[in-house]
Amino acid sequence: MATFTERMAPFLVFWLAVCLSGTWAVDRGNFKTCDQSAFCKRQRALKHGESPYRALLETMELTNTRLTLQLINDNNKVRLLLELYRLQGNMTRVKINELKPLKPRYEVPDVLIREPPTEPLSLLSQDENGVVLSLGAESQRVILSARPFRLDIMEGSDVVMSLNSRGLLAFEHLRMRKDTQADPEAEKKDEADPANQAEAAKEEEEKVEDGMWEETFKSHTDGKPNGPSAVSLDFSLPGVEHVYGIPEHADTLRLKTTDNGDPYRLYNLDVFQYELYNPMALYGAVPVMLAHNAQRTTGIFWLNAAETWVDISSNTAGKTVFGKMLDYVQGSSETPQTDVRWISESGIIDVFIMLGPTPKDVFSQYASLTGTQAFPPLSALAYHQCRWNYNDQEDVQSVDAGFDKHDIPYDFIWLDIEHTDGKRYFTWDPHKFATPKEMLQGLQDKKRKMVAIVDPHIKVDSNYKIHTEIQSRGFYIKNKDGGDYEGWCWPGSAGYPDFTRADMRTWWASMFAYDQYEGSMENLYTWNDMNEPSVFNGPEVTMHKDAMHGAWEHRDVHNMYGFYVQMATAEGLIQRSGGVERPFVLTRAFFAGSQRYGAVWTGDNAAEWDHLKISIPMCLSLGLVGISFCGADVGGFFKSPNTELLVRWYQTGAYQPFFRAHAHLDTPRREPWLFGPENTALIRDAVRQRYTLLPYWYQQFYNTKKTGDPVMRPLWVEYPQDPATFALDDEFLIGRDLLVHPVTEEGARGVTAYLPGKDEVWFDVQTFQKHNGAQNLYVPVTMSSIPVFQRGGSIIPRKLRVRRSSTCMEHDPYTLYVALNPQRTAQGELYVDDGHTFNFEKKEFIHRRLSFANNVLSSVNLAPDSQFSTSSWVERILILGASKPSKVTLKTADGHESQLEFDFDASMSVLTLRKPGMNAGVDWTVMLQ
Repeated sequence: MATFTERMAPFLVFWLAVCLSGTWAVDRGNFKTCDQSAFCKRQRALKHGESPYRALLETMELTNTRLTLQLINDNNKVRLLLELYRLQGNMTRVKINELKPLKPRYEVPDVLIREPPTEPLSLLSQDENGVVLSLGAESQRVILSARPFRLDIMEGSDVVMSLNSRGLLAFEHLRMRKDTQADPEAEKKDEADPANQAEAAKEEEEKVEDGMWEETFKSHTDGKPNGPSAVSLDFSLPGVEHVYGIPEHADTLRLKTTDNGDPYRLYNLDVFQYELYNPMALYGAVPVMLAHNAQRTTGIFWLNAAETWVDISSNTAGKTVFGKMLDYVQGSSETPQTDVRWISESGIIDVFIMLGPTPKDVFSQYASLTGTQAFPPLSALAYHQCRWNYNDQEDVQSVDAGFDKHDIPYDFIWLDIEHTDGKRYFTWDPHKFATPKEMLQGLQDKKRKMVAIVDPHIKVDSNYKIHTEIQSRGFYIKNKDGGDYEGWCWPGSAGYPDFTRADMRTWWASMFAYDQYEGSMENLYTWNDMNEPSVFNGPEVTMHKDAMHGAWEHRDVHNMYGFYVQMATAEGLIQRSGGVERPFVLTRAFFAGSQRYGAVWTGDNAAEWDHLKISIPMCLSLGLVGISFCGADVGGFFKSPNTELLVRWYQTGAYQPFFRAHAHLDTPRREPWLFGPENTALIRDAVRQRYTLLPYWYQQFYNTKKTGDPVMRPLWVEYPQDPATFALDDEFLIGRDLLVHPVTEEGARGVTAYLPGKDEVWFDVQTFQKHNGAQNLYVPVTMSSIPVFQRGGSIIPRKLRVRRSSTCMEHDPYTLYVALNPQRTAQGELYVDDGHTFNFEKKEFIHRRLSFANNVLSSVNLAPDSQFSTSSWVERILILGASKPSKVTLKTADGHESQLEFDFDASMSVLTLRKPGMNAGVDWTVMLQ
């Protein structure tokens, strides 16, 4: 009989042919549609109408922290337990589980950073039809209707959100299969319980549909010993036409309605050459949706790690602008409404309703549940050079020298899977990377770093220490029969560690210790790829759902696998330094809470203009749900970009949070100097722009660490009452003060940028030309143009002395760009710490408020209890929109005054203060007279 390896050899040849061809698009046949996913098809067949669920008000119990009551399905008499919590920070939590499940149902652990603190619920009124509860604020309340069960969250006379208003609550209870031998003792007990008798009788009548107990997709059969276990709930959002979030999808920022196609799917998958503008699942899944109109922003966090589908419908969908105008003229009273329905294969209903009311309130609410973005080392915000693969140590050295020769800065060079000894992670190819420490030391000497890939599929090889240790400790995921689960991935036959186990994660983290990971040094960081998990010969290129993680099926935990891999890896990088150094870990798969552990990227994109364009809404969507550290492979992973596309991608990537070039094994080399001197100069300029702005990027990441606000954000976040911003996704803000409209059209001679805010002014950062807000501005462009605008009323620090890496610039001076708006004080911040340790948590940093008002520019300490010093100074100040002063006086903290030299460009109203020379970390004022 052929061995597993022999049987799989033709498959591996086929898979590699696909991967190396670089010409295939996604094979949709490899991935399920809703109709091919039994639970989705079953649930979607339910039509909205009268819900069979009724609230049993006599079972209601109200304590200081929660309300509980039972729901009954009048069709099958199965009872559910509803728990309702009012949470601190203007949130409501709704949990629904079986009252008496056959066995426990999965509840997601480890994603919430703590058990969310509650606030008292008070009963306002009650009758036989339902109850009214106060949500604290006088006008905010929950109406719980009994028959049918429904929840309405009200503010004053307005309905903010309704649950089960369309009657689509569904909860498939766990049950014994009728054709299997049951435990007779258990049957006797069941018969003694009238509720169970009624349930059993009703269950006999229930139709057994295809896929309830077993379903087959292609050659893979998924056995379901617990039978159907799907959960579903609908949410109605009156007054809402714009919803966002639920990444990851290669789609527009504003989510589309799904009435005429598949729902959006959340199921982490390795999708080869993904298509754009459709709801297919991709590598990550964050089950969070934001809803926005000019009055309010709300959010829904559906805490479930199983395969999930999200349907969206709207009563205004499909109406043309003319149709909407006709409604207005004719006095149509129909309020816009968006209806959302979540469907998950297993688990329970556990939903957090974030009531805003502002966008930043929602970010804060979600951050209070799942945490904020990990604060990266400053160098991780600089430029990263990657491909599959740099061939050997000499290749690495040559590429490193090439950056110096062409005067292009970079901080990280990356190694993909070919650096290992036969795809055994935590190892080095003994011929190509024989002396890794020597290579890393060479980078260290230039203050540069390296990232090496460590994937979670482990080569089955009795001579490979990582495999034998995982196997001997019983840490592998099991198949349904109890043996170690094996699948096919880059090494061939591979085992998959069970990262849902805390002891497995602890062991994995220990493998990053310098004495365990041979050849590693403190400037080596980690990339977790293929962690959906990718299983080349598995259903939908992933793991069988009936594989076992202890007592739980893989179907229950699937979307959390990558989250756990990145968690364990980040912990390993922290532990290897004794808890001192911040980690940097890039992951492809992710879930809610992944922001706490590092960065993500948009996966295996292609060198096409539409892929460049889609990188913007994909990263904007991730930022809205907490994951700010996002980027796309610059240049496209598959295929080869022409020089125009490559340059435009560098220009776009330089203004996105994670800035990394990456390319497929089969593509021609594309280091930045390989496309002629003219294009090298254009790429060099884009990369240098990134480096000059690193102080601003770093301050934005410090801010998101504290608040949860996205770094790269849609315009509507800052201009929530301006409908013109609600669907924009070809431009974005970095923080509040930089607006970027990259050039993403081939052959573009210009772009039209919307500059928001009727009271705003915006300055072109290259020309310093001033433009009023609330207008569509046509901006002529050449190949060197990156349309970027600084908001009037802001102060942005830059470092203009660009060196070979960010670390080389640590002590360099700042230039302050002060953009004035006569209607408001100009403000900005400067944040400085050591750039790489956790000492900022011990108050070792500088955080200063920069402000300009009444012709006085000042720097004030925002953290008087912090201790840190810098040798950087302020070497230049540019004031945009200024008037010419007669003199300029600098006053330092010690009372010393001096006159500053200045130049004034009357044609552009730009005042330049030269060589003020004060230390960046102290108090000072500059007075214009």
